[in-house]
Amino acid sequence: MQEPTALPSDGSLPSNLDAEVSIIGSLLIDGDAILRIEPFLRPEHFYSEQNAEIYTACRELFMESVGIDQETVRDRLIAKDILEDVGGDAYLSAAVAATPHAVHIVDYARLVHNAYVIRQLGQAGIQINEIGSDYSNTRDVDSAVKAAEEIIFKIGQTYESADFLPIRDARSITEFFDPPRIDDTDESNQPIATGFESLDRVLGGFHRSDMIVLAARPGFGKSTLALNVGLNAAKNGKTVGIFSLEMGIDQVAHRLAAAHARINIQNVRNDHLTPAERDRLSDAYGYLSDMRIYVDDAALQTASTLSAKARRLKLQAGLDFLIVDYMQLISGSSSGREANRVQEVSEISRYLKAIARDLNIPVLACSQLNRAVEQRKSHEPRLADLRESGSIEQDADVVMFIHRDDKNLSEEEWNRRNPTQVYPRGLTQIMIAKHRHGPTANIEMSVRDDLGRFSSISEPGMD
Repeated sequence: MQEPTALPSDGSLPSNLDAEVSIIGSLLIDGDAILRIEPFLRPEHFYSEQNAEIYTACRELFMESVGIDQETVRDRLIAKDILEDVGGDAYLSAAVAATPHAVHIVDYARLVHNAYVIRQLGQAGIQINEIGSDYSNTRDVDSAVKAAEEIIFKIGQTYESADFLPIRDARSITEFFDPPRIDDTDESNQPIATGFESLDRVLGGFHRSDMIVLAARPGFGKSTLALNVGLNAAKNGKTVGIFSLEMGIDQVAHRLAAAHARINIQNVRNDHLTPAERDRLSDAYGYLSDMRIYVDDAALQTASTLSAKARRLKLQAGLDFLIVDYMQLISGSSSGREANRVQEVSEISRYLKAIARDLNIPVLACSQLNRAVEQRKSHEPRLADLRESGSIEQDADVVMFIHRDDKNLSEEEWNRRNPTQVYPRGLTQIMIAKHRHGPTANIEMSVRDDLGRFSSISEPGMD
């Protein structure tokens, strides 16, 4: 292929100038070919500024529904007063002459895009080297590592985004008519069972790529229920990640062991155990040690570093289910007094949903409710009660509330209001207020705060 002389020739950075010229030539030959590359190829992906300017002109014509050919592109470049800057008519003609047809334009575009990514990686190396050369970072190694991870993560986002697909290409349709031939034991795409029959009956388990929000006022058992589900998933052989921003890893271990061994959490924490309880706790700790449960108990987390850590765990150990306890303790990227906390929580919500989709795992995120629920006579939570909600309700596939009358009303107050009804001690309703894939419902469950255990009413063992 003849290479026009106006192209840069220093070769100082990775590039594929032949492919760039072939893209321009392909578009001048067949303007409709832009439909095949425009969703993922951007002007900034070109190494040559003149090729980027010509491609920009082509995209502008496309957006304006104007046909793309050598004449219309020439007129647009003249209107922008840059025709001579990009090589003039001779350059456009040379690009056409160098490209016999537009059949391979997608291949050319991917070569150009790949070269761009390599250039970005080189630049990232320089930036990371600068971070490593800054001796002040020795006082804050975690921040330095997170900054380096964020640089690499942003490069990963340069790849093409999804575009329209014909409905016939939906996986549910293609796999119905042509089921994939996989090992029957492969559960990599199966929902994660919560371990609670009544909850699984409504939700069908926690589905891959779903973001599930579990919300309640403080002290109602958000962490307990989340850890119960995580423990049940781990018992079924799943790899579980837990971001515990409120409790340290030892507290998480105490809770998981107490729930499994059915020992009072306070006794475990204070080491006030009978010989029989100590034996059960020893067995529980041994059992937990063999499970694939990973806990990150850093109290200060940003949405971006949380995302990077989840991806790293997926690569290193596999990851089937992620628990975040809880959302409002995560920091967004905005900072300072001008930061809008609602916008920040909305950003966090989007990050969590992106983690669920990108890693193909369910993400269970605990969330606080605002005080409006306490002012309501029934104390029943609503979607509008999600604290600093922003886009939480919008992003979530499932929103569940924990509603407990024994937390809202004392026994004396309950008896005064409901003289004919037994005080609902240890009873709770899991209110499924949003369910993108199915019905909403209220599920009655039992809870033992002292043991850190929830259970379906039909399940034994809650005495």
